Amino acid sequence: MPTGVHIRDARAQLFDAAERVLLRDGANALTSRAVTTEAGCAKGVLHRHFADFDAFLAELVLDRVGRMDDRTAALRESAGAGTVAGNLTGALTSLFESVALALVGLIAARDELRARLRRDLPAGVPVLTEAAIMIAAYLTAERDLGRIAPDADVDTLAAMLIGTTHLLYAGHEGTPPETEAVRKIVTTVLSGAVPRT
Repeated sequence: MPTGVHIRDARAQLFDAAERVLLRDGANALTSRAVTTEAGCAKGVLHRHFADFDAFLAELVLDRVGRMDDRTAALRESAGAGTVAGNLTGALTSLFESVALALVGLIAARDELRARLRRDLPAGVPVLTEAAIMIAAYLTAERDLGRIAPDADVDTLAAMLIGTTHLLYAGHEGTPPETEAVRKIVTTVLSGAVPRT
């Protein structure tokens, strides 16, 4: 990009470029040069907006975690409609076929990034923790509607669903598992919590 040309919403462009590099080439390929090349801008643009590359990556993760609020709202709104297993299968498939899985790998690979994220997200694994909160909120809504057993431990169920689905997706870059494999996880985890009709 020529010097002096204004970039509209540079942060968003850089975040989107980083996501594309991460999804296409993996965490090891994610460098400041790769991001700025993908965004079509000079390397200095990234450093004008962020103290260093790890600060950029931390803001990227926090931005993508913040976007989970929309997913959470949409999933909660589906409570009472369709089937619990169908809603959860769709939500988990959508989550793990997004950038979430790649972000977890990135966080695991970079010590400084983990340290920075601990300041804002002190517990759990960023992205996976927020995903479990999303699933627990949905299960709570379904429990309130009587579609989940009243004594169901929604936090434990959510953690089991996120952890097991994460294990299913790990190592499947480029060829995600079949939807039916996710549905099997959901129905197995929920087998004692969904009242029989």
